[in-house]
Amino acid sequence: MERTASIKRITGETQIELSLNLDGTGKCSVKNPIGFFGHMLNSFCKHGLFDLSGELKGDLEVDQHHLVEDAGIVLGQCFASALGNCAGIYRSGFSIYPMDESLLQAAVDFGGRPFCVVNAALSNIPLVSIGQDGKSSSFQTDCFEDFWQGFINGAKCNLHLDTIRGRSDHHKIEGLFKAAARAIRQAVEIDPRRNGEIPSTKGLI
Repeated sequence: MERTASIKRITGETQIELSLNLDGTGKCSVKNPIGFFGHMLNSFCKHGLFDLSGELKGDLEVDQHHLVEDAGIVLGQCFASALGNCAGIYRSGFSIYPMDESLLQAAVDFGGRPFCVVNAALSNIPLVSIGQDGKSSSFQTDCFEDFWQGFINGAKCNLHLDTIRGRSDHHKIEGLFKAAARAIRQAVEIDPRRNGEIPSTKGLI
């Protein structure tokens, strides 16, 4: 049975449309106006082996918060929809990911209760890049936590993200996306010993 979902969210601030395949090959084809954020979504898909497509639009003339947070909400909703009642999955996952001088940790539990703890140790100084057209763009690093807070609200999972050590904000953020992807991949994979049962003593998630 395919574990896929497509979610659209249209508000006065953003227009978000995403399609997710939990059992993909790591392909990401999301139209997105924020370069660094696109890089993070690509990394998330590559390391989680999720296929993700769609388009992100938002009121960037205000700032990046609305678009990044709403993208997290919709991605989380895609996971919740694709997982259904969570029957047969491992449910929880954990990953420690090294990225040069940084060491990052992620732990997740798809237990039906949203809670997010982020200790990323970021400077909150925007990351600036220069495009091929010579124009500069940036990523508001304070939106990192906004994305994951949106994700857990949509997915109804617990997520803990921690920087164990590190210097570069780029490495911390990217390493945390990769650690989260690997932890989530582990959590949503089918446990062959569970025989399709819901992974909870309550009998439901």
